[in-house]
Amino acid sequence: MKHVLIIDDDRWFAELLAKQLRGINVDVQIAAHALEAIAAIDERPPAAIILDIFMPGPNGFVLLQELQSHSDLAQIPVIICTVSTSELRMEDAAAYGVRQILDKSTMTPQSAVAAVRKVLV
Repeated sequence: MKHVLIIDDDRWFAELLAKQLRGINVDVQIAAHALEAIAAIDERPPAAIILDIFMPGPNGFVLLQELQSHSDLAQIPVIICTVSTSELRMEDAAAYGVRQILDKSTMTPQSAVAAVRKVLV
């Protein structure tokens, strides 16, 4: 069973995504912020990460840089899921392992599931 880490300070949103992913037989772990995520990744590296960029404390950009500084973690595919997609360019984000950017304000749970399926193939 594939393991996905959701990193988002919005617990309700993270739980909604987790429920959808469990429905397709994906093991899901939730971290509320970047520091919690780093500990979770050290304990059990995920097959994919769903990441909110704007969180309290170290933000998602800091976490992306940390992942890229470790050769064994740099290949983990990342799906950014945030409300501020206008500030992000896929061309820039791809250098940090980002495979897709989803806008929380317009996405559906099904689009998140589709994005995860795509990166887990």
